[in-house]
Amino acid sequence: MTPPQEGHRMKPREIRLSTTPTDEDIAQLRLGDIVYLDGLMYTAREGVYMRALEKQANIPMELPADSAANFHCSPAAVIREDGSFDMGAVTATASFRFAKWLPEWIAKTGAKLIIGKGGMSSKDYKEYFVPNGAVYLSTVGYGTGALLGRGVENVEAVHWHEELGLAQAMWVIKCNKMGPFIVASDMEGNCLFERENARIAENLSRVYEGTRPAVLKRFGETDDRNDELIG
Repeated sequence: MTPPQEGHRMKPREIRLSTTPTDEDIAQLRLGDIVYLDGLMYTAREGVYMRALEKQANIPMELPADSAANFHCSPAAVIREDGSFDMGAVTATASFRFAKWLPEWIAKTGAKLIIGKGGMSSKDYKEYFVPNGAVYLSTVGYGTGALLGRGVENVEAVHWHEELGLAQAMWVIKCNKMGPFIVASDMEGNCLFERENARIAENLSRVYEGTRPAVLKRFGETDDRNDELIG
């Protein structure tokens, strides 16, 4: 793990992180850090979880020695007739969909980095991630599949594609400065998005300060945010 870049104090730290990070690497991460990954990463979604955990199939990788980074995504990729791979983009998917499998998966595989489009609650992080020394990395914004694809140096293997199909298979990807990802949970189980939402809620009341009730109102219009209807 390379040291964070120096700069303006409000600028997020940028960190190059191995996909087999040490406990010390993980402990140094802070909410909001921008992370780029180097090394092997694998994809695992519900198909992989059900096959490995519920059907007890042997996982076709040495985890976490080969990789401790599980990316929740559907690669825009194909297997050519000669057995080679063509991957143009990696489209992240929402991780809360797989939350029920993650406690067992993290404990069984030693995963330290769970990566996806949308994370879970601080309760999940405290119960599932923290005891296993893991954190959640979120993609930044939408439409970043092609950008993340630039960080794919090579497709090393695709496991279980005949049983699960290409979208659900376990893709093994070699990454070179793949990112950006944002640190969305830490070793205290804090959640970046919950923290920022709370800050927004605190300041939102200022928007209503000094407003007066409208003479003619539309349905749901109010100068009291506690009465506001959000559709």
